[in-house]
Amino acid sequence: MTEPPNSTGPAAPPQIRNLPVPVPRPNEATRGEGWLTWALRALFGWRAGSIRADLEVVLEDNVQGETGFSPEERTMLRNILGLREQRVADVMVPRADIVAIKTDVSLADLLTVFESAGHSRLVVYGETLDDPVGMVHIRDVVSFMVARAKVDPEVNAKRKKPFPAGLDLRAISLAMALADTALIRKLLYVPPSMPAVDLLAKMQATRIHLALVVDEYGGTDGLVSIEDLVEQIVGEIDDEHDSDVRPAVVRQPDGTFIADARAPLEEVAAVIGEELALGDDAEEVDTLGGYLVTRVGRVPLRGEIIAGPGHYEIEVLDADPRRVKRLRIGPRKERPPARAREMRRRETAAADDRNAPSPPSPPTPPVETP
Repeated sequence: MTEPPNSTGPAAPPQIRNLPVPVPRPNEATRGEGWLTWALRALFGWRAGSIRADLEVVLEDNVQGETGFSPEERTMLRNILGLREQRVADVMVPRADIVAIKTDVSLADLLTVFESAGHSRLVVYGETLDDPVGMVHIRDVVSFMVARAKVDPEVNAKRKKPFPAGLDLRAISLAMALADTALIRKLLYVPPSMPAVDLLAKMQATRIHLALVVDEYGGTDGLVSIEDLVEQIVGEIDDEHDSDVRPAVVRQPDGTFIADARAPLEEVAAVIGEELALGDDAEEVDTLGGYLVTRVGRVPLRGEIIAGPGHYEIEVLDADPRRVKRLRIGPRKERPPARAREMRRRETAAADDRNAPSPPSPPTPPVETP
């Protein structure tokens, strides 16, 4: 058979991209990034070699319809792709915000902490948070209490006044220590450098939905729940127990601003009308508290006043040794130099001494007559 002119060999078959292909179930080799690739391949039927580039091209297309994505779908898919770049340290709850309890806590105190924290799981530790032993789930606590209070149905039926729902709550000892209940579950321990998508896959595989972030020396850095990871894809998830109150900046009648240290820098800048710039460190700081700590190089003390952006200064209203909590932002006040302040303090102290009443003279001893 004669080949066509200008042909150097048999014609190559055309390359067809993005056709559905059989997708195997994930296995141990497809955990982590492979797990994400498997999920997207299963969703779109795309070949693994081109999936990321093809999906990014599709997301850049603004056309909606049968072959396009809605804005919400685009956002979620971009977040999925971005999850590959996220580390556990980027999504964790910092150590200072961890709500945890000791192993010797009583059931009464444990229930109180669950009620105030609004969490379904709590970290359990020994002496300090650097000595974690596991976690406790509110569902396990309720099941334990119901089992203790349950009365035999036949015995309850013979009672003159049966217990409601067959539960004798008097049988529950609220003074019992958590360590004596066998309710403490296992906890995942992960490094801050672990990819967030790998942790999500590990949580699904182990069915343990809470992970403690530990540094190279075994110290506790933070905490990550499966909800924290899912929120990186779908956005903030608020349930019926979440407070509607968000970190905010509130203008006061005197023109100053009271701010939560967790308030986002963008929100603060929009309210006070000044950008809070940090130069090279700007990408790593998201909150007003982080801005302040980065600016002074340490955690400022309560009552400390630090120069802020523009003509503003920032006063620390509430803080502990690990973090700042509440701040006041106001116009910068003229203050005398340190030497002048010291001289003024001495003058004030001297004036107070002069105006202070003189102590009574000691009584004159009687003179003896020979």
